[in-house]
Amino acid sequence: MAQFFTLHPDNPQLRLIKQAAAILRDGGVVALPTDSSYAIACHLGDKQAQDRIRALRAVDDKHHFTLLCRDLAEIAIYALVDNQQFRLLKANTPGSYTFILEATREVPKRLQHPKRNTIGLRVPEHPVTLALLAELNEPLLSMTLILPNETIPMHDANVIREQLEHRLDLILDSGVCGTEPTTVIDLSRGEIEVLRVGRGSLAPFGLEARN
Repeated sequence: MAQFFTLHPDNPQLRLIKQAAAILRDGGVVALPTDSSYAIACHLGDKQAQDRIRALRAVDDKHHFTLLCRDLAEIAIYALVDNQQFRLLKANTPGSYTFILEATREVPKRLQHPKRNTIGLRVPEHPVTLALLAELNEPLLSMTLILPNETIPMHDANVIREQLEHRLDLILDSGVCGTEPTTVIDLSRGEIEVLRVGRGSLAPFGLEARN
């Protein structure tokens, strides 16, 4: 049964953040708030926890994870970033964007796109998740928390507790989140390609949302 931590949305309690980090390091699967919706996350190197997330989402190995990073410097460890990409990332992180970039050797092959060697990364604009990433001192492996056969991400920790407390190890509650996933921007091909329009505006990229 999942533990349930209630954290201040702007100044999360360090004691609880440290406990959450310990649960993740021990192989736990955690539901956590982001600036878009709730996500489910685990330790980067834990394949068993990764498989639990896939089972919870009912997705196969073709559905890719996102690395939640604490800042642009951490993104640069796990992705190859040229000068133009760096400027775009700097102007739009943290924020509700997932960026597809070419992966470095720091990213396990099982997490990369099998043909293109790319990886999705983002810096969430949420104090609780950023505090947890700072405590861990490494990225988290994550997916948007959308239940099978649903189209809207989960946004309320109490509802998550009611439905998933026997499939998670920890739920971090800091209030209700949004229900839009991130906007996904592919920068790996040399041009800006929008793969999904979500919460993040396309205006900073000189693009307009398609109807």
